[in-house]
Amino acid sequence: MGNLFCCVQVDQSTVAIKDRFGEYEDVLYPGCHCVPWILGRRIAGHLLLRVKQLDVKCETKRKDNVFVNVVASIQYRALGEKTSDAFYRFSNTSSRMQAYVFDVIRASVPKLNLDDVFKQKNDIAKAVEEELEKATVIRLSRHSSSI
Repeated sequence: MGNLFCCVQVDQSTVAIKDRFGEYEDVLYPGCHCVPWILGRRIAGHLLLRVKQLDVKCETKRKDNVFVNVVASIQYRALGEKTSDAFYRFSNTSSRMQAYVFDVIRASVPKLNLDDVFKQKNDIAKAVEEELEKATVIRLSRHSSSI
């Protein structure tokens, strides 16, 4: 019914991406908006701005040739000012982030013994956070990566 009157509601903690004839036009923030479909405007999709959690399980070999399972929990959300990039550039953020986490863990843990892994878990988490912030347009919550 809202589409008939060109009215669109965007829910809290969500943004909508508006385009015109398939070309990006604007980001609509929570509230009621007029999107005249007769002029070629439409909602291309929605993007959640809530904090999400990704648990990454990685098996890697330590320095003493023993395999260890490392679980990293990453909390992230899309940046409000870069929502169009987050919507159009990334199709599967969780698998993409998982690949970066695997790379950092597999580069860090094999150099360490078991005791050193526990002692340097904050350093590993910081390295994961830095790598993800370089590669994506998402913001990690403070102290978000825990190993």
